[in-house]
Amino acid sequence: MRFADKTVWITGASSGIGEALAYAFAREGARLVLSARRADELNRVAQKTGLPSDRILVLPLDAEQPDTFAAHVQTVLGKFGRIDVLALSAGISQRSFAKETSLAVDRRVMEVNYFGVVGLAKAVLPIFVGQQDGHFLVTSSVVGYIGTPMRSAYAASKHALHGFFDSLRAEHWRDNVRVTIACPGYIKTAISIHAVNEKGEPYNRMDDNQARGMSAEACAARMLRAVARNREEIYVGGKEIFGIYLKRFFPKLLSRIIRNYNIRSREV
Repeated sequence: MRFADKTVWITGASSGIGEALAYAFAREGARLVLSARRADELNRVAQKTGLPSDRILVLPLDAEQPDTFAAHVQTVLGKFGRIDVLALSAGISQRSFAKETSLAVDRRVMEVNYFGVVGLAKAVLPIFVGQQDGHFLVTSSVVGYIGTPMRSAYAASKHALHGFFDSLRAEHWRDNVRVTIACPGYIKTAISIHAVNEKGEPYNRMDDNQARGMSAEACAARMLRAVARNREEIYVGGKEIFGIYLKRFFPKLLSRIIRNYNIRSREV
């Protein structure tokens, strides 16, 4: 029970990794705040956690409406009095070539994946500083290090998260504010189905690699362990995570691999 009686706020809690995190933290004895846009799905997840109403709060939130974040923070404090972990898992992906993708799509992906995440983190940061305790768990991606075909906006948004939260960690370590950045690879979720194409419309297809990926439950377990151990960063997935090491030590080799991958198929 590493998180017994800790208040854990999870965004993107209605599906995928966020949903798996909700169940994992619930099993560890945490009090939960579940946020996403779809209230009906949040209620479904809340019911499946098995937590009583005094230990869970369903709080619908739209990452594209940062003006609401301060009020949401006060709602959480009104219910539980403090926030111990903010798990930032909300986001959208993208499946389209850069030359075909409208700038409006790039802006929307950045709005949700970067500005929405950073906005909520900034709203919670004063609480963490005041408590002299708090932990940000940020869901990035392997593409936070590696730009791959048909992911230009998505990769850019995840790269940006690393820059922001690495800086935040360096600024507030004396306040006991901790940051764990998780970089999943292929996780078996509906992220590609809900991704946007070059026009901003739903992609509506499951990527083959996604379908064969690690379960969201296994990914969430790794992320919880990383938070408990105060890890600054973890890579989660299969052989695709070795691309991060290739990028670091053999960047030209990785570039050739990615180029060939693009030539073979649009379904990457």
